[in-house]
Amino acid sequence: MRLPMAAAIVVLVAIAGCGGSSPAPVKRAADPPRSAPVAAPKRHPKAAGKLVTVSGSAYGRILFDGHGRALYLFTHDAGARSRCSGACASAWPPFLTRSAARAGRGARQSLLGTTRRSDGSTQVTYAGHPLYYYVGDTRPGQVLCQAVLEYGGYWYVVRSDGRAVR
Repeated sequence: MRLPMAAAIVVLVAIAGCGGSSPAPVKRAADPPRSAPVAAPKRHPKAAGKLVTVSGSAYGRILFDGHGRALYLFTHDAGARSRCSGACASAWPPFLTRSAARAGRGARQSLLGTTRRSDGSTQVTYAGHPLYYYVGDTRPGQVLCQAVLEYGGYWYVVRSDGRAVR
């Protein structure tokens, strides 16, 4: 019973630690009030793992999944091999797929690939970098944890050419 509680605390600390160098989300008067709590994203979203697109953001044109969720790279990864597991993967869920990833609008098929994770799942790569979500990004287009140092490396959103937005 203590292990799930400890994992939840680690995720909450990671969420609270983000945003130091990213713009703070602004609630506009036009935003409708929330009547029900927003559900947390799935730990490892798989259905969207097949499509990578490029769209505009506060950081320029960056990678998103097929549902508009921002994708990040981790500088601590060793090439295409992920070094993010356990509590790290809870805060930064890997972008998983069951089949070959496809390039959507603005993305390059030649830069897409996959890597096998230590748990046997298949993670999408772009320009050789494993891709991740940030658990706190719950809406399409949201980027809440850009250029943050966590779990031994920096987390950056990714340009259409595969380079990190620094």
